[in-house]
Amino acid sequence: MPINVTSEIKPLKKVLLHRPGRELLNLTPDTLEELLFDDIPFLEDAQKEHDNFAKVLRENGVEVVYLEDLMAETLDQNPDLRPQFIKQFIEEGGISTSKYKRVLFDFFDAIKDNKELVLKTMEGVNLKELNVDKANSLVDLVSETSVMVLAPMPNLYFTRDPFASVGNGVVLNKMYSKTRNRETIYADYIFKYHKDYKGQVEFLYDRKNPDHIEGGDVLNLNDKVLAVGISQRTEADAISRLAKNIFYKSGSKIRTILAFDIPESRAFMHLDTVFTQIDYDKFTVHPAILGTLRVFEITPSDDEDEVNIKEMEDTLEHILEKYLERDIELILCGGGDEIVAAREQWNDGSNTLCVKPGTIVVYKRNTVTNKILKEKGLNVIEIHGAELVRGRGGPRCMSMPLARED
Repeated sequence: MPINVTSEIKPLKKVLLHRPGRELLNLTPDTLEELLFDDIPFLEDAQKEHDNFAKVLRENGVEVVYLEDLMAETLDQNPDLRPQFIKQFIEEGGISTSKYKRVLFDFFDAIKDNKELVLKTMEGVNLKELNVDKANSLVDLVSETSVMVLAPMPNLYFTRDPFASVGNGVVLNKMYSKTRNRETIYADYIFKYHKDYKGQVEFLYDRKNPDHIEGGDVLNLNDKVLAVGISQRTEADAISRLAKNIFYKSGSKIRTILAFDIPESRAFMHLDTVFTQIDYDKFTVHPAILGTLRVFEITPSDDEDEVNIKEMEDTLEHILEKYLERDIELILCGGGDEIVAAREQWNDGSNTLCVKPGTIVVYKRNTVTNKILKEKGLNVIEIHGAELVRGRGGPRCMSMPLARED
């Protein structure tokens, strides 16, 4: 199967990345909040850091594929889809006037190379790039030429979020912010029409559903147990809908979903920013969530309109031990020191990518947490991420596994 992910730690065989592109050049101080950034990364260095990340993965036996390449290949293989894709992208970009729909369609359609087209949709379009007749248009006459007609998508290098690989299927997400909603268009086309995926991928969630869910909140504990965070960006209603789809409408083997209720905050935006598995029996965890974390067990009901939900009255270690059937050790970010943990969690000290059991990719800057992980016997692969981290995401956020070994 082209998608096969039943674990967070089994040897990683294939992963989807997006190399940061010119979309970062369209970030400005005035648009940071809207575009979910805290600062503006330096593109040249961000690309060098990301290229090194990809190099490290390849050196560890992982096949790296890029979102922009798969989408371009999809259009190359299906030329009739190109007009449909352009029109859909323009409409979902919030363009409502027939004039701008026409102008933007002509602008994109004039780009003959499909990869160049895909990259341009990611980059965004400003008014000065378009051949617009401003006569009789008050909006055009008073608008600055630098105004973005279609907003950029700078969060795309966090490929973890638009969808999640679960077993042999994908959870195609409805994103928390309208800024990121268009990101899921690419995966929708790839999994429906790319020759390597068409007809072989089960959709466990639909991007058109009303409830928000993002991939950073989805963790595969094993082939029968899925963990999903109730967070700033994933709603409880979405988890209930996902559970019903998995239990009653799919071929998935998952029979239990654990819903982790974490505090809603920018720092804890997803479950994987505070909690990741790094070995058979080890997890990293941000100590600040331990006192407030609630875990709910969701299982199938006799009524397919309902699910059984039970709050787990136990410690996180015991809950994980029950479902993984082994002793579990929680390794505290920053060693549990309140100041160090807050600083290093902000820089994604708990957001690790496991490439095989006990081998993890982390940001080098989280020195205290990394030292502890090494002392615990982990093989810690450190990468630089001074620019990448400005988007508030670590190695797990920047990668979507497509296949892990069984």
